[in-house]
Order: sequence, then structure tokens, then C-alpha cells
Amino acid sequence: MALVVLLRGVNVGGYRTFRPTTLAEQLKHFDAVNIGAAGTFVIRQPITRTQLRAELSRRLPFDTEIMICQGREIVRLMSRNHFADEPERPDVVRFVSVLSKRPRSAPSMPMNFPSSGKWLLKIVATDNRFVLGVYRRHMRVVSYLGTFDRLFGVPVTTRNWNTITAIARVLDHGAT
Repeated sequence: MALVVLLRGVNVGGYRTFRPTTLAEQLKHFDAVNIGAAGTFVIRQPITRTQLRAELSRRLPFDTEIMICQGREIVRLMSRNHFADEPERPDVVRFVSVLSKRPRSAPSMPMNFPSSGKWLLKIVATDNRFVLGVYRRHMRVVSYLGTFDRLFGVPVTTRNWNTITAIARVLDHGAT
């Protein structure tokens, strides 16, 4: 099964910038598919996580946290309906945060930020290494997402649900 790579904190605000399409081209011997500009890739040829991590570290012009999960984890995540109680709305964004590893303990769910008043970010579920939630489009949301490392005790990177859907399409159909 394919591997999914999510780089943390790249191409955001002019920091740790690189061209994901160039990296995917450099990794074409692993049948790498670039998903967007945030450092998300599907690796469709067999390779160990250790080898892939070394290959990425060697090719990136900076140090960053590299999250790697199996494609079947994404397929399983998509098969569950974690957002059943969260109707799609234009002012609310669905997201998935990927933890670098399974946390020793997780806070009770659901969880809202801020904890009182009108929520700006809501964690609706956790599923192994994945934290699923929704947020309203507001500048303070970034600071709430920034607390996830401390909250879960491991490094975390976040992607829009649309990115996870795009990953699943590549995994299911081999599309690019």
C-alpha cells in the first residue's frame, strides 16, 4: 500500500518555502504524487518509512517534521462518517490534524475553542493518529491549532478535509 507524507509548517507565511512539484519530480522513481502546495505527497512505490524519511530529509532545503502514514489509514478514515453531525456550511472549514504518533492520552471529546461563548474551532473526533474538527474562518483559529502539540503531547500538522479527499482519490484510483 502507498505511503502518505505530510510535511509540517512548510510554504506558510514565506517560511520554509520550496516547490512541492519539484520535490515530486525528484521522487518520481517512487511514483510520488504532489497534493497541493502545503507539502503533501502520496508515494505509490514500495519504500520503508525510514528510507522515505531519509530521502525527504536529504532533498529538503530545511529541517521539518515529516509525518508518514499508510495510505490504508487515510482510506479507513474516509470510510467513517466523523462529520455526520457537522453539516457543510460556507463559513465553516472541515480539517484533519495528523499526529506524528499515537498520543499516550487524549483529551475528552468533543472540545471547543474557546471553551465558552461562540466556538471558533471544534474538535469533533479523534481516530488513532487523526484529530478531526471544524473551524470558523477567523484569525484566532491559527493560535488554537497551535495548541494541538501541547494538547496531544506530540507534533501535529493540519490539512483541510479537501486535501484528505484528494489523497483518497489518488489512493483509490491512482489518479494524479
